[in-house]
Amino acid sequence: MRLLNRHYRGVDRATDVLSFPQYRRAELAAALKRRRAVRKGRAAPSTGALVLGDVVINVHRAERQAAERGLSVDEEVKRLLIHGVLHLLGHDHEQGGAAAKQMWRLSAMLDEKIDGQ
Repeated sequence: MRLLNRHYRGVDRATDVLSFPQYRRAELAAALKRRRAVRKGRAAPSTGALVLGDVVINVHRAERQAAERGLSVDEEVKRLLIHGVLHLLGHDHEQGGAAAKQMWRLSAMLDEKIDGQ
């Protein structure tokens, strides 16, 4: 994970999760808009799935963080997966301010929604 983080982000340390988006922000917005139009019956369905990208989770780090937070490893991996997917959707907490608050709010909401199932 350290090698991936150094190679792709220029940060020479291990991290818990990395996201590799398939789309640029504008392309993703257009693809999601098309999906909404299909759902509402305003566009013909396309073939294939919308691949957002890849999420890589450092399981060893997740195990340590789970113990530190008093969570199960499954809960911590779920938390990291939500975090990674939000990055794939264009959210970025590293900008700080309102963008970070929105990402943390969405993360908490999704975590709660998944727990409720």
